[in-house]
Amino acid sequence: MVLYEYPFNESIRTMLRLEHLFDRLGQLLPRDAAMDHHFALLTMFEIMEVASRADLKSDLLKELDRHKAQFNAFRSNPQVSPAALDAVIARIDQAFNGLKLQPGKAGQSLAGHDWLNSVRSRIGIPGGTCEFDLPAYHAWQQRDPVRRRSDLTAWVATLEPLADALHTVLKLVRDAGVPHKVVSNAGQFQQSLPPGRSYQLLRVLIDDLESLVPEITGHRLQVSVRLMRPDADGRLRPAAVNMAFELTLCA
Repeated sequence: MVLYEYPFNESIRTMLRLEHLFDRLGQLLPRDAAMDHHFALLTMFEIMEVASRADLKSDLLKELDRHKAQFNAFRSNPQVSPAALDAVIARIDQAFNGLKLQPGKAGQSLAGHDWLNSVRSRIGIPGGTCEFDLPAYHAWQQRDPVRRRSDLTAWVATLEPLADALHTVLKLVRDAGVPHKVVSNAGQFQQSLPPGRSYQLLRVLIDDLESLVPEITGHRLQVSVRLMRPDADGRLRPAAVNMAFELTLCA
């Protein structure tokens, strides 16, 4: 099964991009090869670039606050476990306070790091980090993997409050959805959305055995999924199949 996600607004779109980058960074950091650490550094710079959006921090704080208010509203419900509720709210508070206490934007504390700035200014240029362009960076790459990883871990630690808040918000958004089975009609599926209800994320879980790729579009009134299949050249073509898949709308 393959999971596809479609964001309904720019804020969630940015969060998904950051989640993708943090996941990549988490896979690269434990490795030992200098090339892996090169791409870990590149990924860290990409995170800083995406996170430089002026309203990202406030968006995350608002989302955490919104979810906390929703969970607090359940306190009068006798069917809700107070212990479980307290655990979720404590998790939200931890993410909220960690991000709120972080000064400025993500990675701002690294802005004055001359060595990192020299690498960042060259790493986006094709071949820009060759040893004759950045001998200091070339020397760093020759260091013991444990020492390189120690440096990377220290730099990435400045991004941890952002990562914690991001993962908490996306988990809350995803957990708010209820998956249900739907069936395409000749490769097409459409569903009207209830008026007055705001959704943030659409999730589609589809069987990968059929080599189908969902082309997803959506807005506040309707979502549409068109099933596509790659041809011999990799171009996607409409697949006129009646196919069951799982769809989740997350508020």
